[in-house]
Amino acid sequence: MKILLVDDHAMLRGGLKLVLAEAFLSVEFGEAGNSQQALAAAVAQPWDLIVLDISMLGQSGLEVLVEIHARCPTIPVLMLSMFTERQYAVRALQAGASGYLTKASAGTELVRAIEHILAGGRYVSAELAEQLASVMGRGAKGQLHEHLSNRELEILRLIAAGKTLKEMVALLVLSGNTISTYRARLLDKMKMRTNAELTHYAILNRLVE
Repeated sequence: MKILLVDDHAMLRGGLKLVLAEAFLSVEFGEAGNSQQALAAAVAQPWDLIVLDISMLGQSGLEVLVEIHARCPTIPVLMLSMFTERQYAVRALQAGASGYLTKASAGTELVRAIEHILAGGRYVSAELAEQLASVMGRGAKGQLHEHLSNRELEILRLIAAGKTLKEMVALLVLSGNTISTYRARLLDKMKMRTNAELTHYAILNRLVE
């Protein structure tokens, strides 16, 4: 079995390798530390599974997922995230992910999730499944940030993390004008006026690590 691990923290990739090497008798690993490496590795050879972090420098994991799914639609992708927020799971599954797992539950659920996905299923943690079922049962319209595009959500997270415009330009490889346009759109959608309001909202809703 061949598994590609994508995360910008080498220690986490090492931990995942230890868990999976113990669980599966024969497994070969590939590693990528950023979005460019992930895309290059994904198309370079066939993989049985890609484990992809949702938060990385440069393109977000969601954007990388979309590109991987477009280029290699038959390769299942399991998203790993710090966030239990249901909207991240919904976006990931809509973008083609075969599963969504929080890093907090990866220690106990990772092997089970991979086995389920390799058998042809889709996987979310029990906690997230309960959240999703609860929201569907209420018929909720969703929170403000759930109406943002993936890029607007990423800009919101970077603003809340204290990134400057210059830093966002470098991280996202977008022009300052483009980022400012996205910021204006999300302020309008969120009915807010300042970065401080955006940051307060993001922290309250656990949209930043």
